[in-house]
Amino acid sequence: MTDYTKIDFDSLAALSDDEVVTHSFVRDVPISGGKTLALVTLDNGRDHTRPNTLGPVSLLEYAKTLDELKARAAAGEIHAVAITGKPFILAAGADLSKVAEIPDRETARKMGQLGHFALGKASELGVPSFVFINGLALGGGLEIALNADYRTVDASVPAVALPEVFLGLIPGWGGAYLLPNLIGIENALKVVIENPLKQNRTMKADDVMELGIADAKFDSVAFLEDSIKWADGVVSGRIKVKRPNEPGKVERLVKWDAAIAIATKMLKSRIGSIPKSPYAALELMKAAKSGTKAEAFEREDEVLSELIVGDQLQASIYAFNLVQKRAKRPAGAPDKAIAKKVTKVGVLGAGYMASQLALLFVRRLRVPVVITDIDQARVDKGVAYIAEEIDKLLEKGRISPDEANRLKALVTGTTDKADFADCDWVIEAVFEELEIKQNVFAEVEQFISPEAVLATNTSSLSVEQIGAKLAHPERLVGFHFFTPVAVMPLIEVVKTPHTDEATLSTAMVTAKNLRKNAVITADTPGFVVNRLLAVLLGEAMRAVDEGTSFQTVDEAIAPLGLPMAPSALLDLVGLKVGAHVLDTHHAAFPDRFYRSENLHKLADYGKLLDKDDKGKVKGFDKGALKLVAGGKNPRSAGDILVALQDGLAREVRLMLDGGVVAAAEDIDLCMVLGAGFPFQMGGLTPYLDRVGASERVFGDTFHHPTITGVGA
Repeated sequence: MTDYTKIDFDSLAALSDDEVVTHSFVRDVPISGGKTLALVTLDNGRDHTRPNTLGPVSLLEYAKTLDELKARAAAGEIHAVAITGKPFILAAGADLSKVAEIPDRETARKMGQLGHFALGKASELGVPSFVFINGLALGGGLEIALNADYRTVDASVPAVALPEVFLGLIPGWGGAYLLPNLIGIENALKVVIENPLKQNRTMKADDVMELGIADAKFDSVAFLEDSIKWADGVVSGRIKVKRPNEPGKVERLVKWDAAIAIATKMLKSRIGSIPKSPYAALELMKAAKSGTKAEAFEREDEVLSELIVGDQLQASIYAFNLVQKRAKRPAGAPDKAIAKKVTKVGVLGAGYMASQLALLFVRRLRVPVVITDIDQARVDKGVAYIAEEIDKLLEKGRISPDEANRLKALVTGTTDKADFADCDWVIEAVFEELEIKQNVFAEVEQFISPEAVLATNTSSLSVEQIGAKLAHPERLVGFHFFTPVAVMPLIEVVKTPHTDEATLSTAMVTAKNLRKNAVITADTPGFVVNRLLAVLLGEAMRAVDEGTSFQTVDEAIAPLGLPMAPSALLDLVGLKVGAHVLDTHHAAFPDRFYRSENLHKLADYGKLLDKDDKGKVKGFDKGALKLVAGGKNPRSAGDILVALQDGLAREVRLMLDGGVVAAAEDIDLCMVLGAGFPFQMGGLTPYLDRVGASERVFGDTFHHPTITGVGA
């Protein structure tokens, strides 16, 4: 086994001369029986906007501090050690910018070893160790807590998580071993695998308690004092800690491998086999059911070193920076000071999409929302749907009864467009047909003020043409959501040649207030996401029309790592919508976008996939397959993939040359947030560079240098 004490970690510190160091400050706290608890506070000296992070210098100081406390414990000077963080923050784990700069595999291995060396000391003090999770605890921050003997959590903690697999890593400082052995394999799989792959879901204090990660929860007002009293009770023996989720022999013998097998099958169906980190984490957790902690830590070191120098981590960090930085400072956004205030929202339409939009606006903006449709029955159905969804939020405990009542009171329905007179923001979500959208806007414009903003949720039509009948086309903007509206984080904000700066600013500020990320695009067919998905669907249908099976097409496109295969995507968006999208793009760019007559046949037939009563896919519908049969030139999966890669590279290059968005980074941001392009790929353009499509199509790359791992 690795003897961490004999490794030269100073070389790591030398590579981190500009590290924002998280210091370990110690003060002694008297507890009952004349005993003393040493309280370690982690603090990098910055405010809450710069969380504590754990670089080499920080870890070495932490290790030295715990060594000194171990010596004091041996001398009888202290009787317990507790670790907590600065206000609102325990720690946000390793500094990803520093991880990205690691030059080789040996250095990467040392980074994993240093984490184990430093954090592992909390379990070797000779006295009980506690971590008081007083705030944000992500990755290595949570692993600080897992390496201790006991944990408390602040009731208002904003986020606790092990997000590593989302970023192309694994919980490599003990988490892959310690967590399943603390809370059981099924619970651990939720934290390590399931949550990160659900848009990087984090946990609140109640989740932490329910899973058994923490042993006690206290309110913020006296969290530290109450945690110290609780620790005093544990040290004195007055409090006995019970852990019902801790795995026993039966779980290790029966449940453990079965849970891993189920998780592996789930991963393959959801994300394919391209991302490495989730499967690496599964292997580590499978091995965690037996063996020693030292063996487990050594396995984590090896896997972490391999992932750190690989392409997928570098790509993930690129994507992470897009979402964390570029998305918060959108390219081309006007000064937010000129944005108009939105005090009432009107929604044109009361169908499923319109009702989802109304629900989002009322939840996030907390302003009156009025919906309308062609008759009272449709309006009533839409209002009832919104009320039902609010009740569901109440049942789940996500809102209070008072809040539920307030939200429902803010939503009204009408068939009289005059009720829109005092709306500052009016968005349409009616049928995707140009004349219908033109007419509904022209009608409502008679009643609203000249200052009110008009927004369209069109996915493929020209926003400028939608506003052709408006007296004030300058106040029209595209505001394209993705389904499901509550979950998908992207809005494509479409600027027409007439859209004025105040309208564009209002759209960007409104998107932010809805807690969405907005990217400004030019008014071109499909904008960004649908234009590129039209390349994908067109290439898929071309292959099917030529005689390739749908199954082969799905397999061919799997290496992109998209959340669903072309057949599933067509099923999700609807065959008629898919045919319409291809028709629209073919009409605009006939030399580049494929129109499939077979897709129209499928749309008329009404189904492609065969499903059971619960909606689970059993396979392809036999009647659908007969409709598209007859092609005489089937292609191999490899040929289809290369054709798709080249088609995407060509289209992205043309989009950038045409000023559809400001930069390649905005294309990638749209595909990550709007199409679920995996973080491990980094975005579409780094992927196209890595597979050679950029060079094949236009003799260059989108990124200089290309975004790849160090490899050695």
